[in-house]
Amino acid sequence: MTITAAVSGASGYAGGEVLRLLANHPEIEIGAITAHSSAGSRLGELQPHLLSLADRTITETNPENLAGHDVVFLALPHGASAAVAAQLPEDTLVIDAGADHRLEDPEAWFRFYSSEHAGTWPYGLPELMLDGGHRQREKLLGARRIAVPGCYPTSALLALVPGFAAGLLEPRDVVIVSASGTSGAGKSAKPHLLGSEVMGSMSPYGVGGGHRHTPEIEQGLSNAAGESVTISFTPTLAPMSRGILTTATARVKPGVDKAALRAAWSDAYGDEEFIHVLPEGQWPATQMVLGSNNAAIQLAFDEHAGRVIVSSVIDNLTKGTAGGAVQSMNIALGLPEGAGLAQLGVAP
Repeated sequence: MTITAAVSGASGYAGGEVLRLLANHPEIEIGAITAHSSAGSRLGELQPHLLSLADRTITETNPENLAGHDVVFLALPHGASAAVAAQLPEDTLVIDAGADHRLEDPEAWFRFYSSEHAGTWPYGLPELMLDGGHRQREKLLGARRIAVPGCYPTSALLALVPGFAAGLLEPRDVVIVSASGTSGAGKSAKPHLLGSEVMGSMSPYGVGGGHRHTPEIEQGLSNAAGESVTISFTPTLAPMSRGILTTATARVKPGVDKAALRAAWSDAYGDEEFIHVLPEGQWPATQMVLGSNNAAIQLAFDEHAGRVIVSSVIDNLTKGTAGGAVQSMNIALGLPEGAGLAQLGVAP
């Protein structure tokens, strides 16, 4: 049985990455390819790397063009997905790559996005550990609405959740610093993202708890820990097009040693297809996961400071967005979880 999928926001980086993955998916037939300002254009003009789809015409993003598909991917700006999704049939699997349906707390949504909360959908991070020994994967089975995590939260949650789920980490004084490639800011032209501005330079932004992904990371860590977790999160812009390197650190509870920490992470991800705890002594680099749905993780115990330090890397467009969306789709539809998803990166 062929499964039909429509992709909105097809002219952007996230929408283009969804199309790249679906084009190689053995069970998916790509239907409507939609966008807003680029409607009427040939896809190959905007996404020239998608050769097999280059002659397709982009249509307007509206419920009429998206209806009639088994799956609809919404790769739209934050705040734009909810109105479109509300007009799609309940039996359509709708996967939102924007932020509209990620947060559980309406007050947190309003504080960071300044609009009405659209409701909460099952969170599309299958490997996420939950308090009580469950995983988010269970909540995606048969789902018809899925909220894809932000790219920063994906890297940060995968880095720290094993320690909180195992009860090894203190819920306060958690510090997360992430460096992202410029594609995380989207495809729209912005002066601070010009090549001459970012080449050979790094810069922080959203400093002091102001980044919108802060409540999303706290939500995931709190759900794993079974208690409220508070973080300090600082994102930085790195001179690369793709990838995220997250370095996260948290205080270790009294009596916890290096062996217990190592065992918690190894046990958490030992059976996961896309999450890899590296051998001791090998530290992750973004190049390891470029173009793949993988996350690579390493940890160390700073006994002097009483803290665990965890580094994780993902491709922000694949595991951080489109790969997570396709992986979640596979689970919801009962397909092999890795269908259509690359496990091998590219180098150099």
